Amino acid sequence: MTNASLCIALAQMAADADIEAVIGRAHGEGADIVVFPEMMSNGYASFDPADELARVAWLDTAEPLDGCWVDQFRSAARRHGIAVVATLLESGVPKPFNTALLIDASGKIILHQRKRHICFFGTPEEACAPGDRSAVVRMMTAAGEVAVGIMICMDREYSDVADDLVRQGAEIVLVPNSCCLHDDPDIGDVRLCGIRAKAFDTVMAIAVANYPAPKDDGHSVLVDPLGRIVAIGDASPGLVLGTIDLQALRRLQKSEWFRRAPRLSPTQ
Repeated sequence: MTNASLCIALAQMAADADIEAVIGRAHGEGADIVVFPEMMSNGYASFDPADELARVAWLDTAEPLDGCWVDQFRSAARRHGIAVVATLLESGVPKPFNTALLIDASGKIILHQRKRHICFFGTPEEACAPGDRSAVVRMMTAAGEVAVGIMICMDREYSDVADDLVRQGAEIVLVPNSCCLHDDPDIGDVRLCGIRAKAFDTVMAIAVANYPAPKDDGHSVLVDPLGRIVAIGDASPGLVLGTIDLQALRRLQKSEWFRRAPRLSPTQ
């Protein structure tokens, strides 16, 4: 009989973290999935938009899907038997993409998600192209099969992405992130409140992995489908772990169907 609790590790780490060690530690602490922050391949680094050489140098940090950056995540996932959400600036023509990959415990890429709502109002993302779709995959874990989708940072603030994931039956949404969640100088913890509200509105569990201070403000968070905080970090580097009861989640998706109904097509 499988354990119906899914353990998620949020790798609240800087870009120079030892990827292998982080994934190994997450596995050692019982996690089924470990999620890294947004665009980990270059640390969500910015550049001076007025400096063309700086722009070119930033574009040169883009990584192919079949390169060494992605391969280290795949190898570590396979070696430790844990699913991983790897993030990168993905090579593309004419522009690169802000990308997250869900890699299963065998090291296979099972979900390739490009950020749909890029931050076009500033660097670095004004140099990126947006993705055009969201997908959900059913992944086998020690807790059994689970339906997983991905939002990347600002995607969680737009209803179309959540609607697409609901229509496809998502249960868990994994969110690589880079911004202040708790201590924004202008809006405080509004983004954290928005994550909780999104989980409640859609009856999906949401797991957000953010960079620690001083890059961002940490507070990586796992929220259950009623919007309750299951686990949350502080501002320092570390692993944030929490569990979601999949049976309870599925009961809620049935009993709270009216929250999801406006997002479903008439045939659903």
